[in-house]
Amino acid sequence: MIKSVAIQGIKGSFHHIVSQQFFDASVTVNECLTFDKAVDSLLSQNSDAAIMAIENSIAGSIIPNYALIDSEDLHIVGEHYLDIQHHLMAMPNQSIHDIEEVHSHPMALLQCKTFFKQYPHIKLIEDKDTAEVAQRIQKGQIKKMAAIASKLAAQLFELDIISESIQTIPHNETRFVIVKTKNSEISEDKINKASVKFELDHKRGSLATILNVLSDCKLNLTKIQSLPKIETPWKYAFFVDLTFDNYSDFDKAKSIMNLMAQEFKVLGEYKNARQ
Repeated sequence: MIKSVAIQGIKGSFHHIVSQQFFDASVTVNECLTFDKAVDSLLSQNSDAAIMAIENSIAGSIIPNYALIDSEDLHIVGEHYLDIQHHLMAMPNQSIHDIEEVHSHPMALLQCKTFFKQYPHIKLIEDKDTAEVAQRIQKGQIKKMAAIASKLAAQLFELDIISESIQTIPHNETRFVIVKTKNSEISEDKINKASVKFELDHKRGSLATILNVLSDCKLNLTKIQSLPKIETPWKYAFFVDLTFDNYSDFDKAKSIMNLMAQEFKVLGEYKNARQ
């Protein structure tokens, strides 16, 4: 049973919101300002699980988190999709024309960059966490500085929202995964999605052959992401998400891919949150 969970950020962050929606309200939230520290909390057994953003519908895949899950042998046991609405907030009685700097997480800045083209006087500065910036502004009573964060952060830290939903595309979703250090305890009859990693021989048709295996085994490929192998320049590992109706189909595909690939690893087996 998961009683504590590590998040990247503090209360009021989007990871905090996911913890409230995915788990029971009684779960203990351990705040970490980086994904590395969230994983350290998991590995040191200070947390039973960790929440990690893995991809965004505007900014795309969060590549370092794929690598972190792989390198630390973490196991994905669940996923959650969150509608991300970015709001610009600051100390009360200021307009956007009073703001000189906006500090936020790099992904938040990337998702809102079109909005700030209207305000060239504002300097955009990358920071560790969306909600932590809001907290810092409130604690220091800092004027002329704004944060990009959730409505929950504005409420918690008593900031005024200057402009709502400033992300480039109104419908902005982030997929989060819940990871543990050991295999999922979910029963096979509830599993209908999996994440796997494989490496192939560097020869013509090797990837196509694997994809044909997935099709023959009645698996639906919903995501494929390549990552370079740092120790071997210009060679890549593939991270793939698969959905299926019957676990036996995935089990069959695992056996075949394990024989065909240079390296094959199951990163997670869990319930598809999109159903």
